[in-house]
Amino acid sequence: MTHSSLPMRVPAAGLPARVRIHEVGPRDGLQNEKAIVPTDVKADFVHRLAAAGLTTVEATGFVHPKWVPQLADAGEVLLRLTDLPGGVHVPVLVPNIRGLERATAHGADRVAVLASATETFARRNLNRTVDESLAMFDPVVARAKREGLHVRGYLSMCFGDPWEGPVPLDQVVRTARALADMGCDELSLGDTIGVATPGHVGALLDALAAAGLGVDRLGVHFHDTYGQALANTLAALQHGVTTVDAAAGGLGGCPFAKSATGNLATEDLVWMLQGLGVETGVDLDALVAASVWMADRLGRPSPSRTVTALSHKE
Repeated sequence: MTHSSLPMRVPAAGLPARVRIHEVGPRDGLQNEKAIVPTDVKADFVHRLAAAGLTTVEATGFVHPKWVPQLADAGEVLLRLTDLPGGVHVPVLVPNIRGLERATAHGADRVAVLASATETFARRNLNRTVDESLAMFDPVVARAKREGLHVRGYLSMCFGDPWEGPVPLDQVVRTARALADMGCDELSLGDTIGVATPGHVGALLDALAAAGLGVDRLGVHFHDTYGQALANTLAALQHGVTTVDAAAGGLGGCPFAKSATGNLATEDLVWMLQGLGVETGVDLDALVAASVWMADRLGRPSPSRTVTALSHKE
């Protein structure tokens, strides 16, 4: 690749100087692949992403293999990541106390729980009401904090739900506040089916701020179903958010929400941020190479526009 694989740098006012990318490709991106991805391939993918400069790479999830067979090798994956350079964090998803125990037994020091802002998705994904699911997570978060772990709370369906439609802001705020109050260090606001638009993003961040949840504790997690993920991310950055979830190569969706398409592609995010003069610490060429490598393993091209553009340059 030549120097033309970087955008012209034209900073815009009102944006953070640096953004931390929370890379979710190895977990959220691969969890609903039909064919089981070999453990060595998953571990190699994490190593390649870390080598590209990503400092937070969500590696796997300690969930029941009956529900997510792709993550049945969670422990083996973590054992292959003990040689990652210092400063690289590999959070893992844990659904309950059993998952937390398995994760800590394999050396995890960062965990995440996954809650829902809507009743229907809570029922379909967790087989519980919203309040029942929060009650289930409370002892998980409390124990993780006692053991010195960093805890992230994912909040799904923050903008729209395929069964319930648009989600009222106060409903999202209530659930987010509950996760924060139980001890989550960070909350990730999920647009699980990709229906958010920039004004909606700003309104939710304003509502959360009014409830005492400032942007220092918030990350955003946009899906690109309607092509809005980058626009929504920019709106969040303009509100001061500095943590953005993305998946290398645009991998992933949600196995329990059929209308959900892929996550925001990390490469597309990095291209935009580099053009805006926002630091990420990520080497875009190395990241594209990692995604092309993974796409070859999966047997299909990456949906990322930036991967497509840069991997075809002579």
